[in-house]
Amino acid sequence: MCLALLDGRAWTVGELARAAGIAPSTASEHVSRLREAGFVAGVKQGRHSYVRIADPRVAELIEHLAQHAEHRSTSGLRGSLRARRLAFARTCYDHLAGAAGVALRDGMIGTGLITERAGLALTARGREVLGELGVRIPTGRRPLLRACLDWTERRDHLGGALPAALFTHGVEQGWFERRPDRAVRVTPAAAEPLARLGVELPAERPGTG
Repeated sequence: MCLALLDGRAWTVGELARAAGIAPSTASEHVSRLREAGFVAGVKQGRHSYVRIADPRVAELIEHLAQHAEHRSTSGLRGSLRARRLAFARTCYDHLAGAAGVALRDGMIGTGLITERAGLALTARGREVLGELGVRIPTGRRPLLRACLDWTERRDHLGGALPAALFTHGVEQGWFERRPDRAVRVTPAAAEPLARLGVELPAERPGTG
C-alpha cells in the first residue's frame, strides 16, 4: 500500500486494498494506523474519501525502507515487464526515480549543473540551463535538493523541491508520461532536454507492451 501511494496520487481505501491484494477491512485498518502515525493524510472530494502521503519526507522514508523489504518475485511476461518499467523509470512521490532518476542525478552533477562539494546545491549554470528549459526554481521551506536512496538501483537519485518541479514540468511538456502502476515512460520529446541536463539513459529500455 505504501509503495502504491508513492505515485503521489490520492487513493481510496478500496483502491489500496486491490493494489495490495487484501480485504478492504484490512486495508482500512492499515490506513488508520498510517494516519495515526502521520504517514498519510485524508482528502475529501464530494462523497468520496481519499488518502495520500502526508509529506515528501514520508515518501523518501518509504523509498529507503523498500530496499530492505522482501518483494514477491514477478511471474509471467506481464509481471516481468512491469518490474522492468518500474526499475527503469518511476515516480518516488513527486520526482523521478529508478535508473532514469539516477542518470538525472549523475548527469546534472557531471555537467556542473549541480555541485555536491558542500552538500547538493544548484549552480549558477544549473539555474541558467533550467531557466532555458522553462523549469521554475521553487522557493519555500522544502529543501531544494536532497539525496534519496533508490531501492532498485541502490544509489542516490535526486529528491527535493527542484526535482519535483522538473518532473512536473516534464509531464506538462510531454517529456514524461505517467503509467497507472507508478512507472514513467520517457518519451522521444525528452531526448533534447535530458541531453542538456547531461543525462545518458541506459541503452536497453523495457518493452512497451
